[in-house]
Amino acid sequence: MEWIIAILLAVVGFGAGIFYRKSIAEGKIGSAEERARHIVDDAVKEAEAKRRESVLAAKDEVHQMRTEAERENRERRNELQRLERRLLQKEESLDRKMESMERKEENLQRREDEIEKLRSGLAETLHKQVAELERLSGLTSEEARTLLLSNIEDEVKHEAAMMIKNIEHQAKEEAEKRAREVISLAIQRCAADHVAESTVSVVALPNDEMKGRIIGREGRNIRTLETLTGIDLIIDDTPEAVILSGFDPIRREVARIALEKLILDGRIHPARIEEMVEKAQKEVEQRIREEGEQATFETGIHGLHPELIKLLGRLRWRTSYGQNVLKHSIEVAHLAGLMAAELGADPMLARRAGLLHDIGKAVDHEMEGNHVSIGVDLCKKYRESREVIHCIAAHHGDEEARTVEAVLVAAADAVSAARPGARRETLESYIKRLQKLEEIADSFEGVEKAFAIQAGREIRIMVKPDKVDDAESLRVAREIVKRIESELEYPGQIKVVVIRETRAVDYAK
Repeated sequence: MEWIIAILLAVVGFGAGIFYRKSIAEGKIGSAEERARHIVDDAVKEAEAKRRESVLAAKDEVHQMRTEAERENRERRNELQRLERRLLQKEESLDRKMESMERKEENLQRREDEIEKLRSGLAETLHKQVAELERLSGLTSEEARTLLLSNIEDEVKHEAAMMIKNIEHQAKEEAEKRAREVISLAIQRCAADHVAESTVSVVALPNDEMKGRIIGREGRNIRTLETLTGIDLIIDDTPEAVILSGFDPIRREVARIALEKLILDGRIHPARIEEMVEKAQKEVEQRIREEGEQATFETGIHGLHPELIKLLGRLRWRTSYGQNVLKHSIEVAHLAGLMAAELGADPMLARRAGLLHDIGKAVDHEMEGNHVSIGVDLCKKYRESREVIHCIAAHHGDEEARTVEAVLVAAADAVSAARPGARRETLESYIKRLQKLEEIADSFEGVEKAFAIQAGREIRIMVKPDKVDDAESLRVAREIVKRIESELEYPGQIKVVVIRETRAVDYAK
């Protein structure tokens, strides 16, 4: 009985479970169908919204495209209108030009007709004149032509002879011209400073009280300084200054340096003076050596004896006619080297001889003889080459030049000394000569301006074209040459150039 009950309960439970599961499954299916319907509805709504948005976007794009097309059409219409206006303007301009050309053609045609009439009249007049000339001269046209050609032939022969003469003269001057070109090129490529030094040096003092300290008790300080340096000290009424006077520039430099050191130190007494003079001598010797080495470096000269380098340095304080001898020697070396290079000679030899050509001036106040012989002896002593010694011996004509380099050194020496302003004695005469040249040119009637150039070797004269014609300008040039030759003293020759210029100026408005 229990089993039956258990089986019945099991069957009932199974049936209840099946019913419960069926009811649950049906509920889930219903809810799923409901969700599916909602999803489909939402999808339909979303699709409809997107369709409407796409339609609106398409409508906006169509509107923008229509607006852009209208704008482009409007711009094209404006451009076409502008081009049309320009074409109309060009047509009007072409019409005006055509009318102007037609008027000009008419004028030209009228002028051609007039010219043709004049030409025919002139031909007739010329024929009458020729007939009259033949009647008056008693010659036919052929005879007159033959006579004219004969005269022209004589003139041409004369001009040819003059031309041959000029060519010969030009050939003779060609060598001189080439020499002037070489020298002028060398001068232009080398420029040097010229220093005019006097025989006195001025030392500035901090105050006038220092003068008494320099003199010392009973003058012992100044006597000591003068004895040690060999230079005279001039202490006068010049405020805050002492003048050192002496003809030996190196001694004067030693005295100047020693005095400046004493003033700076403040202790001035005989023992201190002796110490400072000794220091100044060493300093000047060092400066001499440096100046000599610098000169050899500037000119590119190597292998000089140390004593020759010292002598070159001494030339730094040596002057000749106000021209610094060391600067002069460096310039001569450069000029001689440049000219030697132009002429195919030995530029190194020319520079070496140019640098040493005045070496005798470093000690000519201490030795007998002129600076040329002293320089030759010094170079022999320090074993310079025979070519260099020959250049030194020949640079003032004491010995005949046998080499090209010797001639170039002598020429470079003359060029350096003759530079305007290089020497005090020649500067004044040089300026007076230039002024006199311009005064002579200005004194002629019709001369507007005159300029002395090329260091006085040429004068250019501007004449007034309305007062002096071409033929008159030749006469003016000859007259000026005669005046210069009779009234001036000058080296070489002076070229006179008369310039006549006519300018026609107008303004286009």
